[in-house]
Amino acid sequence: MGTLNRQILRLALPSIVSNITVPLLGLVDVAIVGHMGSPAYIGAISVGSMIFNVIYWVFGFLRMGTSGLTSQALGRRDLTAVVQMLCRSVTVGLVVALMIIVLQVPIRQLALNVVAPEPETSRLVVTYFNICVWGAPAMLALSGLTGWYIGMQNTRVPMVVSIFQNVVNIVASLFLVYGCGMKVEGVALGTLTAQYAGVGLSVLLLSRFYSRLTKYFKRDGLFNFVKMLDFFRVNSDIFLRTVCLVAVNFYFLSAGSRQGTIILAVNTLLMQLFILFSYFLDGFAFAGEALCGKHYGASNSQAFHQTIKRVMLWGWLTACVFSAFYLIGGEAFLRLLTDEMQVVDAASSFFPWAVAVPLVGVTAFVWDGVFIGMTATRGMLLSSFLATVAFFAVYLLFRRGMGNHALWMAFAIFLAVRSVVQTAIFRKCYKK
Repeated sequence: MGTLNRQILRLALPSIVSNITVPLLGLVDVAIVGHMGSPAYIGAISVGSMIFNVIYWVFGFLRMGTSGLTSQALGRRDLTAVVQMLCRSVTVGLVVALMIIVLQVPIRQLALNVVAPEPETSRLVVTYFNICVWGAPAMLALSGLTGWYIGMQNTRVPMVVSIFQNVVNIVASLFLVYGCGMKVEGVALGTLTAQYAGVGLSVLLLSRFYSRLTKYFKRDGLFNFVKMLDFFRVNSDIFLRTVCLVAVNFYFLSAGSRQGTIILAVNTLLMQLFILFSYFLDGFAFAGEALCGKHYGASNSQAFHQTIKRVMLWGWLTACVFSAFYLIGGEAFLRLLTDEMQVVDAASSFFPWAVAVPLVGVTAFVWDGVFIGMTATRGMLLSSFLATVAFFAVYLLFRRGMGNHALWMAFAIFLAVRSVVQTAIFRKCYKK
């Protein structure tokens, strides 16, 4: 295996292990509530988790922007900029978290109004939200830390932190639900406990492995207007791009919810398959961020283009494996998540979409990593905006005749448009 492939796998495999614990955790949560005797519990975890996914996705620039800018600074060997980038990212994250806590009531009410779950599900969502909202400082600080580690070409620390965090979450949730007799509140408290455990370990490892960088810290220019403007320029594009992605995912959940509890549960289970794939593929996207950003910052054109080709190849191999796996054993996998046979039976007609989505979306995922490493964020924003327009246009046009199939078709087209537009942008604007 060539040196470049080893570099990609050295970064990708820890990220894959780290990422894979996230959907597995979601699957455990769904499996726990899936055996509580009512589809309302599945819907509640789906809606509650999606609300916080939306919040943290919107502020995902704290990871993505930090990763790209840090890797470029590392490529230039500007260690003062590397240290200052970490300080800026974590500070902004904590300020945003404070705003979320202060505005938690209107945020919760807005989310419930948009999704409009049935009354029983809504009551359970409120319980989940009121507990998990206090995890915002931990999650947003951890987002900045993770982006910085990736920019430093270190995906092992995020892997260790993620595994630890999710083991704590699973153990705490199982103990609180089955040991203490709690239901949704037990799952929420388990999540909250793990969030603070994760950020605590991340800071501890930062002190352990990077204390030598403190000599490069300079207070002067830390929050310099020009540098902060550059930070927010990159991150504003990522922010708006993320708003587009959030709008699609949130509307996807809302449109399923409005079709009834069974369809909401079906879409929740099938979306778990997509999430499993996406977090796995993100490992290669993270490798693309780190390596492409470093080569871009060092102006090494040959290594930059070769990295893109190899990361794209690994991405396609991953997509083919997942689609084959879902085609062969996907329905049996659903039965592990719930014993509600009416949900499993209803999911069968929509299952081909779960098989097709990895192949449709792989290119978009890889390009995201490359563009983040380059901090070519305007191209990411443009592709996501056009894809979002296509999603809503397709669903609104076909929903009356196709129902939930129209929703999945629109989602597949959303991924395809992102792939096509980003490819065209790179070839036209960035190939040289």
